[in-house]
Amino acid sequence: MKKTLGLLAAIAVIGGLSFNSAVQAQDFKVAIVDVPQVVNASAKVQALKKEQQAKADEIVKFIENARKDVASITDANKKKAAEEKYTKELQAKKEKMDKEYGEKLKAIDASISQQIAAQAKLDGYNVVLSKGIVLYGGEDITAKIMKVVK
Repeated sequence: MKKTLGLLAAIAVIGGLSFNSAVQAQDFKVAIVDVPQVVNASAKVQALKKEQQAKADEIVKFIENARKDVASITDANKKKAAEEKYTKELQAKKEKMDKEYGEKLKAIDASISQQIAAQAKLDGYNVVLSKGIVLYGGEDITAKIMKVVK
């Protein structure tokens, strides 16, 4: 008798939890965002790409000038010293460029994430997922986010 009452009580509790979960699920809003599309549409990302291309062009010019300079040196010791000097300079320029790019990209990523979160809160979404991981469901708010991010 006690086992039967305990089992009935457990079923009642589980049933109540299930009902409560179903009620809460009705108010639960899920949004999806195509993050790569938002990132590619961002004006900040486009500006960063142009800036990075300009820096890459500067490095190419540096390499061309360094090659010409090294080629004009006839003394083997001086030539080797110049090659080492230019290699170190090139490596330092590239590391600086990569570090700055990474920092700026991280800041842009954080900004886009904040804008997505703010828009989701404004529209009453409980969860926002990346479109790439969702097979079915959720409201696609990519276009709305792209307008906000610009």
